[in-house]
Amino acid sequence: KFPRGRGFDWHRLEMAGLQEIRMTEEKPLLREQMSMENCDVFLPPVDSNWQEHDIETPYGMLHVVIRGAPKGNRPAILTYHDVGMNHKLCFNTFFNFEDMQEITKHFVVCHVDAPGQQTNASQFPAGYQFPTMDQLAAMLPSVVQHFGFKSIVGIGVGAGAYVLAKFALIFPDMVEGMVLLNIDPCGKGWIDWAATKLSGLTSSLPDTVLSHLCSQEELMNNTELVQSLRQQIGANINQSNLQLFWNMYNSRRDLEMNRPGSVANAKTLQCPVMLVVGDNAPAEEGVVECNSKLDPTQTTFLKMADCGGLPQITQPGKLTEAFKYFLQGMGYMASASMTRLARSRTASLTSASSVDGQRPRICTQTNSSDSVGQVTQNMSHTMEVSC
Repeated sequence: KFPRGRGFDWHRLEMAGLQEIRMTEEKPLLREQMSMENCDVFLPPVDSNWQEHDIETPYGMLHVVIRGAPKGNRPAILTYHDVGMNHKLCFNTFFNFEDMQEITKHFVVCHVDAPGQQTNASQFPAGYQFPTMDQLAAMLPSVVQHFGFKSIVGIGVGAGAYVLAKFALIFPDMVEGMVLLNIDPCGKGWIDWAATKLSGLTSSLPDTVLSHLCSQEELMNNTELVQSLRQQIGANINQSNLQLFWNMYNSRRDLEMNRPGSVANAKTLQCPVMLVVGDNAPAEEGVVECNSKLDPTQTTFLKMADCGGLPQITQPGKLTEAFKYFLQGMGYMASASMTRLARSRTASLTSASSVDGQRPRICTQTNSSDSVGQVTQNMSHTMEVSC
């Protein structure tokens, strides 16, 4: 099961009958809509525990920051940001959120910046060929091997979600789980390509990218988030390098995956997946399409209410809770305290012989009405949750 609270609608979608079950709770969920007080909200003081590395790969250098060391056979948490961002802009708010610290203390965390997208990156020389989306995915094994990770749990947003999904398709043995926000598994058609080109002629690059990152409502209201992000995109990312990444993302091909049983020799992600999207996000249609291509027994679909295109920035509390339960469903952090959540009686179905690296799926049951909920990965259908 999955987090429950006021605003949570449970949609258990079955492939055959589209049978729907709705349940509601009376207790309020977290309300952490952020107030963007200044343009430095994305860039908090530097944490001295983070170490920067430049790693050589078959397709060029990758800038990576890492905190902690591999812990036994536990996977590393590896992130990949969206186009128009870097690891700071995309993930600092989420990973600096108070409740997230309970997760990160159990895992090594590795943030990957796409080539040339890190703060103060040098501009690529004229004629530089930016890696394709497939090549960006093929760069990641070098990171995994460099640090000696046994496996990873990936967190990707937008273009980064596409890269991590491609990585998981090519190197399934390196991946233990995936959290994919705002993923669009579909390549651009001619109409989309033409619209993107036209937008590039009539709008600045930051504004063009913002239409990918933010909802129309956020853009029309010119929220503090939008104003801050526009300033940060222009000031902290090399615009020439960003244009190359933007062009390559818009030249992507369909992710070659299909739901098992839908076609002969169907291939899809083999690990547990949590899909996340805001109900007003520009990527909503793409995430729904991705859900249709995944194994329903391994997939949870989290749809955030009153949320635009950046749930990891505007609703870090809800996302942190969901991520905790996702990890618990994989067999990790079974005894971790759920801050902000009432403790409840739980029953964990575990194997006495369970060890890291060979963990069974855990079913956590809760009877308390003020608990936000649980995750199970052993269901026969996709679970869709609106929060």
